[in-house]
Amino acid sequence: MRENPSAETLEAWIIQLRREFHRYPELSFEEYETQKKILKILGELGIEARKIADTGVLASIRGTLPGPCIALRSDTDGLQVQEELTERNSDYASRNNGVMHACGHDGHMAMLFGAARLFQENRNFPGEVRLIFQPAEEIPPGGSERVIAEGGLEGVDVVMGMHIFTNHESGSVGFRPGPFMASTNRVEIVLTGKGGHISKPESCIDPVRIATDFLSNLYPALEKQLEPDKYIIGVGRIRGGAQFNRIPDTVEILGSYRTFDRETTYIIDRTIKECLDEVIRRYVKPGEEFSGFPDYDLDILHGYPVLVNDPVFTNAVNLKLQESFPELTVYPEIEKTFAAEDFASYLQKVPGIFISLGTRNPEKKIVEINHSCKFDIDEEILITGTEIFYTISLDFLKNPEKYLNSRGYLNPEPLKRSLKTDR
Repeated sequence: MRENPSAETLEAWIIQLRREFHRYPELSFEEYETQKKILKILGELGIEARKIADTGVLASIRGTLPGPCIALRSDTDGLQVQEELTERNSDYASRNNGVMHACGHDGHMAMLFGAARLFQENRNFPGEVRLIFQPAEEIPPGGSERVIAEGGLEGVDVVMGMHIFTNHESGSVGFRPGPFMASTNRVEIVLTGKGGHISKPESCIDPVRIATDFLSNLYPALEKQLEPDKYIIGVGRIRGGAQFNRIPDTVEILGSYRTFDRETTYIIDRTIKECLDEVIRRYVKPGEEFSGFPDYDLDILHGYPVLVNDPVFTNAVNLKLQESFPELTVYPEIEKTFAAEDFASYLQKVPGIFISLGTRNPEKKIVEINHSCKFDIDEEILITGTEIFYTISLDFLKNPEKYLNSRGYLNPEPLKRSLKTDR
């Protein structure tokens, strides 16, 4: 067994890994070279591993004594973003044209490897540390469901994840018990009218006007029922027609909304359908030539569920961080965010926590938000994330009773996967 690496050596190794992953990002479920790299590094560390979820990797490190199992998760996919060169990134900017690690997943992998190395070189602990290198976090329904379906959580007692964000200062951490990150829901509507020449509107039913009226009705209807901090909704695309002097036959609306609870989700589902029904009735015209028009197809896909941190586990994490990292800035009641994460699926199965690790550093000009073409990481935080993974995991393995609800853990009821309405 190798000696424990010094902090300086470990930090340099983690930063090097982060930069290697950053140079060669791959899109969701296309992370084949990333997978090869992960397996190679794990092999060099002597860690047992296998492929999972097509392009993911599952690995285990077992201690010298029997005990519980904690899973640590990193996502591995990049985004379809063309990275812009800055004064910082010339050495490690993406070599894969049009693809970029613009959301910190390169750093997540590096931190997970740092924790893995510490556990592998200090095996005097009870139980098992499960490493999940998960593909496809960026596209619903997300790679987490594949990992779960293929047995990635079998035997796991708790799960922990971390995400790098620029919404708080570099090196600080934030989390909250209960709902922390929003659900993500995709809405697709196809409005069918009756097309024709723009000079004869009386012979047509204009789906553009229907779309306009629908959206004009929807926002006020939701505002009457819901407080603004409970949801967001928006339209990302409206598409219809091909010619300046023709009323089109159809218009597509593609949008999404996010919520923090199922009741709000169902209110929005219902209101969308009610507003569609109302506006369609308004545009019905008498006569055989208008029979069957207008109409609509509605498809609502419930994607990532609400991410809910287990309160007992989260409280134990907060206490341990305060004890072990007195210099660390900790926000134990950070505001909920409308960002969404498929880590939520793991938390529906076992208790655990998802932590936000801050990377905002104006002095280093690291201020761009996640998914920006100029997004970057203050690499000094990587050793912090590694030490948090290691410290919390080791404490759980030695003192699981502090982290688990003695009354048992109840999984929240998952949302129905998809709601389709065809009329």
